[in-house]
This record gives sequence, C-alpha cells and structure tokens, in this order.
Amino acid sequence: MNLPAAVRIVEVGARDGLQNEAAIIPTSTKIELIDRLSACGLTTIEATSFVSPKWVPQLADAAEVYAGIRKAAGVSYPVLVPNLQGYERARAVGVTEIAVFAAASEAFSRRNINASIDESIERFVPVLKRARGDGVQVRGYVSTVLGCPYQGEVPLADVVHVAQRLHALGCHEISLGDTIGVGTPAKARAMLRAVADAVPMSALAVHFHDTYGQALANILACLEEGVAVIDSAVSGTGGCPYAKGASGNVASEDVVYMLDGMGIATGIDLARLIDTGLWLSQALGRQTSSRVARARAAA
Repeated sequence: MNLPAAVRIVEVGARDGLQNEAAIIPTSTKIELIDRLSACGLTTIEATSFVSPKWVPQLADAAEVYAGIRKAAGVSYPVLVPNLQGYERARAVGVTEIAVFAAASEAFSRRNINASIDESIERFVPVLKRARGDGVQVRGYVSTVLGCPYQGEVPLADVVHVAQRLHALGCHEISLGDTIGVGTPAKARAMLRAVADAVPMSALAVHFHDTYGQALANILACLEEGVAVIDSAVSGTGGCPYAKGASGNVASEDVVYMLDGMGIATGIDLARLIDTGLWLSQALGRQTSSRVARARAAA
C-alpha cells in the first residue's frame, strides 16, 4: 500500500452540490455556506460556476457569490467556466483559479453539449491560453470515468485520452469523476492506474458519487494507489440527475471521518464541518446525506 500521509479535500458542495437543487437558493445562503466551509480548515472550496444562467439558473448569481465571500488566507476558491465568455465574467470579479469540464464518454459529450470529446476540448484551448497568460491556474474535470448513463461502459483508453489531453493543455490537476456513481473498487483502482501511467499521480484527484453506496470504498482503493486529492461535498449534496432519487456526491464529513480514523491528515475540523453540513441541510429543508453527521446528531 502507498497511502498518503496527508490528503487535500476539494469541497465541491457550493457548486456541484447546489447546481442540481430544484429550488433557487438565496445568494446570501451560498455566501454563508462558503464562509462556513472556509472556517473548517478546507484549503480548496469550489465556489460557483460561470455558466449560462439559461442552462443552470441555480448559479445565475455566480458573480455576486464570488464577490461576496470572505477570501480566507491560504484558501483557493476555483470556479467552473465552460468557455471564454465564462472565463471573462469570472476574471471580471477577480477569480484566480478556474476549472474546465470534459467527458470521457462520447455519448455523454454529444448528448450534453452537442459536441464530440475532441470538439469539447478544442473549445477550452483559448480559455487555457488566456489563463496561462493571466497566471490563472486551471483544473480539469473528466466526467463519466467509470460509466455513462447513455453508453454504459466507458473504455479506459477514452478516460486516459481525455485526462492526458487536458494535462498536456496546461491543467495542473485532473479530477476523475464517477458521475453516476456506478464504479466499484477494483474498477476504480484499474481506472486510476491506467490514467497514472499517462499523467503523474501527483496531478490526479478522484471525484466519486455515492449513488450505489460505493464512494468510500472506491476512495480507499484509490488512496492505496497513492492519490492524495479527493473531491467531496458537505452534507452529500448534489443528487444525480441520471438516477432519480439517488444520493449525489460523497459527503465531506464521511470522507474526513474515514481519513481521521486512518491517521491521514486533512487539516479539517470535523466537528465544525458536521455543524456546517447540518446547517446546510436545514437550509435546504431535508435531512443530511452524511452518515457521520446523522450518527453524531443522534448520539
């Protein structure tokens, strides 16, 4: 085993978590969520997405949210941008770190953005060029790495191709996402190994949804391979638009609890994180999806 001594959690609840909510969440609530997360010891908090409000109305207030959050020292607040227009909107409010998104599944890419994988990546080239000139760090997301709602199995070669391409274009970190949560530990391990043959492990992150209850097991399998960056969402927010009623992102509280128990440092205050998750679930009007938070609340 090659377990890391420390892991960096990338908190995606404020963007990936909230974008699937049916009800519009007040801007003030989003700002308070991010400020609370900053106080938990997280060092990377994905703040919002500068996508078209027409497509993601839940994040139409991206500029207001980013401008309103308290920027804590030592914490980065990346935002998702789909194109050059989104990049320019983000830069106008002072964004210094962005993320771009591509699918490993041809069917998923064509169904969602009406473009092939290669065409979608070509759209990012001018964004990455501008970012490089501006000194803006870029993270690359690869979705559907362990399965697609439209084509089913996704060839490992396709996952490697997309990850390698984004890394070569200048993405400093590549997050490998099991978008519909169908992966199991052996498949997750094999996928990570395949990508790590083409992209350094130090530049890789994993992003698991817990649709089938496999997220923590998958994370453990990847930790044993040496990955040291994990995406998660406080309170397990996010849902899964392709599997109705399914839970979404793995809960940050559950990941931190597991890592704490393994003696792997995160720098995160678990009690404060649990409180933040319970506050958020109350704001959303439903029970938290974090097993750890439920257990602590019942104790």
